[in-house]
Amino acid sequence: MTNSRLGSWGEGRGMAAAAAVCMVAALVPAPLAAGRTTWNFNGGWKLRVDDVKEAAKPDHDDTDWKSVTLPHAWNEDEAFRVSIEKLPTGIAWYRKSFTPPKEAADQRVFIEFEGFRQGAEIFLNGTSLGFHEDGVTAVGYDLTPHLSSGENVIAVRTDNAWDYREQGTRQRYQWNDRNFNANYGGITKNVRLHVTAPLHQTLPLVNGLGTTGVYIYATDFDIHGGSATIHAESQVRNDSEKTMTFGYEVTVSDTDGKVLATFRADNPVAIAPGKTAVASASQVVSGLEWWSWGHGKLYDVTTRLVVGGKPLDSVVTRTGFRKTDFKKGMIGLNGRALQMKGYAQRTTNEWPALGGCVPPWLSDFSNGLMVESGANLVRWMHTCPWKQDVESCDRVGLMQAMPAGDAEHDVTGRRWDQRVEVMRASIVYNRNNPSILFYEGGNNGISEEHMTELKALRDEYDPHGGRAIGSRDMLDSKVAEYGGEMLYINKGSRIPFWAMEYSRDEGLRKYWDEFSPPYHKEGDGPPHKGEPAPAYNHNQDEHAIENVRRWYDYWEFRPGTGSRVNSGGVNIVFSDTNTHYRGEANYRTSGEVDAMRIPKDGFFAHQVMWDGWVDVETPRAHILGHWNYKPGVKKPVHVVSSADEVELILNGRSLGRNKNPEYRFLFTFPDIAWETGGIEAVGYDTSGKEICRAKHETTGEAKSLKLTTHISPGGGFRADGADVALVDVEVVDADGRRVPVAMNPVEFQLDGPAEWRGGIAQGPENHILSKTLPVECGINRVLIRSTTTAGGIRVRATSPGLEPAQAELVTTPPASGLPAAGLESAFLRGPTPEVPSFRATRVSVPVASVKAGENERDAMKAFDDDETTTWQNGRKKGSAWIEFTLERRATLSDVSLKLPGWRSRTYPLSISIDGREVYRGTTPTSLGYVTLPVAPVEGRVVRVQLVGKGETKDGFGGISEVADAANASDGPAVAPGRLGIVEADFHESP
Repeated sequence: MTNSRLGSWGEGRGMAAAAAVCMVAALVPAPLAAGRTTWNFNGGWKLRVDDVKEAAKPDHDDTDWKSVTLPHAWNEDEAFRVSIEKLPTGIAWYRKSFTPPKEAADQRVFIEFEGFRQGAEIFLNGTSLGFHEDGVTAVGYDLTPHLSSGENVIAVRTDNAWDYREQGTRQRYQWNDRNFNANYGGITKNVRLHVTAPLHQTLPLVNGLGTTGVYIYATDFDIHGGSATIHAESQVRNDSEKTMTFGYEVTVSDTDGKVLATFRADNPVAIAPGKTAVASASQVVSGLEWWSWGHGKLYDVTTRLVVGGKPLDSVVTRTGFRKTDFKKGMIGLNGRALQMKGYAQRTTNEWPALGGCVPPWLSDFSNGLMVESGANLVRWMHTCPWKQDVESCDRVGLMQAMPAGDAEHDVTGRRWDQRVEVMRASIVYNRNNPSILFYEGGNNGISEEHMTELKALRDEYDPHGGRAIGSRDMLDSKVAEYGGEMLYINKGSRIPFWAMEYSRDEGLRKYWDEFSPPYHKEGDGPPHKGEPAPAYNHNQDEHAIENVRRWYDYWEFRPGTGSRVNSGGVNIVFSDTNTHYRGEANYRTSGEVDAMRIPKDGFFAHQVMWDGWVDVETPRAHILGHWNYKPGVKKPVHVVSSADEVELILNGRSLGRNKNPEYRFLFTFPDIAWETGGIEAVGYDTSGKEICRAKHETTGEAKSLKLTTHISPGGGFRADGADVALVDVEVVDADGRRVPVAMNPVEFQLDGPAEWRGGIAQGPENHILSKTLPVECGINRVLIRSTTTAGGIRVRATSPGLEPAQAELVTTPPASGLPAAGLESAFLRGPTPEVPSFRATRVSVPVASVKAGENERDAMKAFDDDETTTWQNGRKKGSAWIEFTLERRATLSDVSLKLPGWRSRTYPLSISIDGREVYRGTTPTSLGYVTLPVAPVEGRVVRVQLVGKGETKDGFGGISEVADAANASDGPAVAPGRLGIVEADFHESP
């Protein structure tokens, strides 16, 4: 987002006088010396949920309307109280009265709405400025022709109907969907006002204004030397009545103001009245630090129009610089290979009783937790994220995959045109944000024609941003620059393939295991679609274990495991979400944190497995669960660790060592009898050196409550009517340690200028907005929201039999500036390391030729690096074999096969090398590939032969979404007694 010279826009004193207190109108606005001011326009709005006749008229009486600060979903009270399809819909009006300052005379005044849900008509002083209806993108309007020097009224009529139809075509929007796009209605994103000189750099608002703004990018990277050529391009418009000639100047500086370079365009630019032109300049800049994973290094690039030696218009673009590449099946960042590890997160990114309308610091809090869990990528689902989340990911160092708008399949006609329009607007709006690495064309495969069209958009508006464009699937596309199925494992040697979403299991945070209150037996819960649904009713132990199982395949085929590799995947979802559900709650509980962002055990399991760019770089261990049980309990103890060997120690005595983890990271110690004290896991490397350690201790009895507050690090708790504070409540023992099995009910009392928004827990209406709710596993969290009155706030918590607790907070008048002002970048992981990110563990041996028992002309399909093609034999007796001649003699370590029906088919196979059998066994079911170890026999001719019929069975616990061919194919059906191969890879040790 571009911005310069921040200020606050004062309200008028007519019928909206009561709303004036919602704004920081008393502050003196920044001067207009450089011809541009950007105002926070979120305060001082009035809301009425009703289709009020004549509400657009400036003299309409709105004194009894509700005063709100934007962003504000009018149906926020229902967020997580009801399931997605029951979220309220209807018409809601928003109004705001304001008076422009005298300094705005003879200037251009633009309004920028980051977005509405779903459609909106915008009025100024009773005149319609237009409709904006896609429910996703930003829109801007030139207010100048309709603006009065006195009081003005802007009014917005919003409609969030699930079946909303575009005004001009009566066509619905594909992504306005009851399954995944939680419907929080109204003006749900930020609003800004921009005042510019008649000669000005345009705003990046394709919708409404038809303008593209500023574009900053880098080329000619010297990663080690810290230099690159920085390019700046500004679309400039002349709204004056005469031809204007200007110079173009660019300054690159740190966010603290330290200047790295200033450079200028070679020649002045002349623009006739009513016309636009593009000004540009570039220069090599040294002393740069690269934006990276977990390292949100940003710079301010100021672009100026200079007339008569003085700046007439200045725009500051906050951006970062990084080098990317997408080749050989891998993704590179700053010259280092990177495997994708992260989450497919609902774009609404919602919270209980707030929906998606949260202050910027809370976006940082949530997105920063993803990075803390080891994630490097968030794939926003189905619709483009709002600008606040995009900028938040810049700060916390979290890469993004940015969709436009879609549902589950390709479309044609006007519905496709809508998707193209959203993609165009989203690219222009977000092309300066370094955290975006991928543009996503669809949540399912799209045609080559459509992919070509989207790629052309990218090349027109962001040709130098270092971003790949692709879509889900696209395994054989000649146009897409990345792809990958939703649930299964793909490998490739050409473009990167990463899983668009995996591990769709669910589990509530309140359930540790069947030995802990409330004693939830693994898998117990309601059926899904009439069938038992254990995968959607996990306890924390099994949910975390399933995350380990599902990650294993991606780890096994990571970069360094041959010439065909997998580039990772994203787990669905990060936080529990108010979208379609399958378990006992009325919201989806697939998150690694709950809806209030309290971690589940899966969060810590990911920290262990994901701590590295490709290979694990920092060894860790985490013991699942806790150590507060009752005498007589005997249970397995699960340790998730990246060590090579784990020892379990109970009260100082060893219970043995485990050198054979399942799924590489899961060390299980069965039948451990509980006794009070401490349980420790010690991890060792192959030389026996200790490299990590974890411990749980038995706590004392529950004694008291403990409150901990979280507020914005960028300016405290602001009395703007929109800021929030988090308050954690824990049940602790006499030593202040959280009691992990506590489920006590807690009653809260709130005093002072704040609004209770509460938290979430299992119970009636999920306890939304209730001031009484239980802790779960010893902890819970609640939200309080500021009012527009500054002052002291007290939160008091009580529970029968426990000592009470209270916390004090103070809200302060907000400073002048945009909502995210004062928030700083995070540098959790440090700069990009310059050492390699992986050690090669396999070397591919290419195939020179192939023979087969039948259908030999199709045999090349078994190693063509195309997972959409398959060789299989026919009905001829004895034809279920295929023989590969390698390019050279080799001593193979394994054969990796993708076999048709991999999810549910097993194959009894014999593998021989130069006639000597090196493997015999039955393949397991898988989510893609199976790796079969072979005896170390040197040779060149590898024969794979079926030696039995095998069987068909579901290998994944009846998870219907894994079995659903509409989600991802598991290959063509192969009859028992036949052999098929989708892809075969042959590896030797390095």
